[in-house]
Amino acid sequence: MAVFLLLVIIIIVDQATKYWACTVLKPMGAIPVIDGILDFAYVENYGAAFGMLQNAKWFFIVVKVVISAAIIYYLVTRSVRQPLLKSSLVLILAGAIGNLIDRLRLGYVVDFIYIKAVNFAVFNIADSSIVIGTILLVYFILFKTDKKYGGYHGT
Repeated sequence: MAVFLLLVIIIIVDQATKYWACTVLKPMGAIPVIDGILDFAYVENYGAAFGMLQNAKWFFIVVKVVISAAIIYYLVTRSVRQPLLKSSLVLILAGAIGNLIDRLRLGYVVDFIYIKAVNFAVFNIADSSIVIGTILLVYFILFKTDKKYGGYHGT
């Protein structure tokens, strides 16, 4: 139940911050948050990470739906007891759903967090959720599964 709550909270925060970006930030363009380090900068992303695959809306919709369905199926049909695995999958799912909502509703993803200090790509809460979930999933696979027997070990 806590995992479902995490999913809902991430989607709500993602959509609320994107709504703020569309209504407040879009007319302004950008707001410095920490001078020279972090800005909120409104961007309409029609592609993938770093602007790759521009205008491939239906490709992204299909991919997000397939990934989301696979994660939901796995969580529902398996008795996933490992909190790290379950949390990583829910973070990925929440991010996928958050960006899918944008693509279906707007035709693009709203990005607004810009780490100016390193000139990093502009991103959003859903993107952060996907990245954190993926890092946790890779960690789980590399360090919490028994490669010899293919199973989970440890806490």
